[in-house]
Amino acid sequence: MTMWVFGYGSLLWNPGFDVAEEVPATLSGYARSFCMRSIHHRGTDEDPGLVLALDEHQDTVCNGVALRATPGTEDATLAYLRERELISSAYLERMLDIALEGGPTVQAVTYVIDPDHVQYCGGLPLEEQAQIIARAVGGRGPNYEYLFNTAQHLTALGVADPDLDWLSRRVAAITG
Repeated sequence: MTMWVFGYGSLLWNPGFDVAEEVPATLSGYARSFCMRSIHHRGTDEDPGLVLALDEHQDTVCNGVALRATPGTEDATLAYLRERELISSAYLERMLDIALEGGPTVQAVTYVIDPDHVQYCGGLPLEEQAQIIARAVGGRGPNYEYLFNTAQHLTALGVADPDLDWLSRRVAAITG
């Protein structure tokens, strides 16, 4: 069975599993935003960072990438993703319809934010996001590296994300 995974943040530049195919894709009804406090990978309990999550919003579309797992690796891929993405249960694993560029709609494993989880922080002003991202550091490094890598990969894919572009400029100015 073909397994697709929707990438919109770090999965764009660090999928961590064997990818057989990568196709630009869109997910309707969700917006990419820094709406999850990171206490493991890009921050700590004492000084949480921010990571991207898919926040459910009607009439929005998130552009990202559909990643097709190499045939025969589906079980290992799902186990890996669950260990990585469900570390604090702030993400919910969903099978959602995504539209492949120039092709069909497929179901993809997609990680969305649980708005009832304590780590959810939707609606923070961009300046506040920038201040948090500029200073936070977690187990996988500085929070700003996550922002810069994601923004650079979105730009390379031709995906416009004005909030991430603004945040990148602002955090670069703060961190020097």
